[in-house]
Amino acid sequence: MNYSGIGIGFISLVVGISWLYFSIKKGKLIKVREKFFQQNGGLLLKQRISTKEGGVEATRIFTLEELKKATNNYANDRILGRGGNGIVYRGVLRDTRIVAIKKSRIVDESQIEQFINEVVILTQINHRNVVRLFGCCLEDEVPSLVYEYVSEGNLYEHIHNQREGSWLTWQNRFRIAAEIATTLAYLHSFASIPIIHRDVKSANILLDNAYTAKVADFGASKLIPLDQTHVVTLILGTSGYLDPEYFQTSELTEKSDVYSFGVVLAELLTGLKPIIRDRNDEQKNLADYFVSSVNNNHLFQILDHRVLQEGNLEQLQKIAELVKNCLKLHREDRPTMKEVAIELEGLGKLTGISSSNQNGQGDNDHDDLSDLYTVPVDSYKNTPNSHSSCILHPTYSPS
Repeated sequence: MNYSGIGIGFISLVVGISWLYFSIKKGKLIKVREKFFQQNGGLLLKQRISTKEGGVEATRIFTLEELKKATNNYANDRILGRGGNGIVYRGVLRDTRIVAIKKSRIVDESQIEQFINEVVILTQINHRNVVRLFGCCLEDEVPSLVYEYVSEGNLYEHIHNQREGSWLTWQNRFRIAAEIATTLAYLHSFASIPIIHRDVKSANILLDNAYTAKVADFGASKLIPLDQTHVVTLILGTSGYLDPEYFQTSELTEKSDVYSFGVVLAELLTGLKPIIRDRNDEQKNLADYFVSSVNNNHLFQILDHRVLQEGNLEQLQKIAELVKNCLKLHREDRPTMKEVAIELEGLGKLTGISSSNQNGQGDNDHDDLSDLYTVPVDSYKNTPNSHSSCILHPTYSPS
C-alpha cells in the first residue's frame, strides 16, 4: 500500500477544505462589510464626493482594516477617552499621520443622509480653529470618524486643574475666548450653509501644542437651511451649558451656541465648573451664579485669582457684561457670535491684549477679524428658566 500517496492526498484534502472554508468566510466578511457600508450611507457619500467641486481635500473613506491597523486592533492602550456615544482612539496611519479615531456605539439609521451631509461639509471646513475631519469608515456596524490629533487635551481639563495649567494666563484665556468666538461666528455667518454647533462647552475645545483653541465634536451639530432662522429638533446638549429657551421650546437657533459660549467664558473668568455646589451642598448653574454676582456687584469676588491679578479691571467688567448678555434667558436679547467676536477684538485692542497666539508657535495670525471668514464651504442642500433636566449628549473630545 502506498502510504505516502495517501498522506499526500490527505494533506491536499485538508488544504483544499481549509482554502474553501477561509474563502467562504472571507466572502461572507466582504458581504457583511458591503452591507454595513451601504447601510451607513456609503453610496450616498461616494455620490456627494463625486459631485463635489472646490479645492478642499476630498473626504477620505477609510477601510476597516486601515483603522484596525492604525489602532493596533483598537487596543486599550490606544484609548484617548470614552463618551456615552463612543470611544476615541489614538491611531497612526500608513503615511505616519497621527489621528484621533472616534468609534461610535450606536447610529440612528433615520439620520444617515444628514450624517453623510455633515461629514462632507465638515471635511471641507478648512478653518484654523476647527478640529479637522479627515474622513470616515463605514464598513463596521456603526461608522467611525477620523480626526486630526490634538495633543494637549481639552480646555475643561486645564481650567479645572486636571492638567498642569501654568500657561493659562489671563492673556491666554482672553486669546482662547476670542478664538472660540471667531470660529463660532464663522460657522454661523460665513459658511455656505450655517452650522450650529449645539454642544459648545470647554470639554469640546481642544488645545494643540501651541495651546491654540480647536473647536471639536460636531456630532450634535445642525445644518440650518439658508431660508430658515431655526429648526425644531430633539433637545441635545450638556447640563450647565444648555440654552434654557431651547430647552423650553425645542427651537434651535445660533443664539443657543451664544448662550453656551457665555458659560465657557464664565468658566475662563472664574475657574468654576458649569455646575457648582453652594454652601448648602446644593447644585446650581454657573450661569445663574455669574449673572447674580454681576447684578449684585460681586464680580471681583468670584473671579479666578490669576485673572484678577493680571487683568485690567475695566476690561474685566466689560467682559463680564458681555458674558451677562450672552446668558440672557431670551434669545432675542443675546448678541450674535459675530457681534461677540467683534466686541472681544475691540476689548483686546483697548487694553493691549492680542487675540493672536501669544506663544508665537501657531499659524494663527488674527490681526484682522475678517481674515477668519474667507474660507469657502461648498454648499449642500439638506434633502425653562431652569437649566437642569436635559438629554446629555456625549462629547466628541475624550472627556
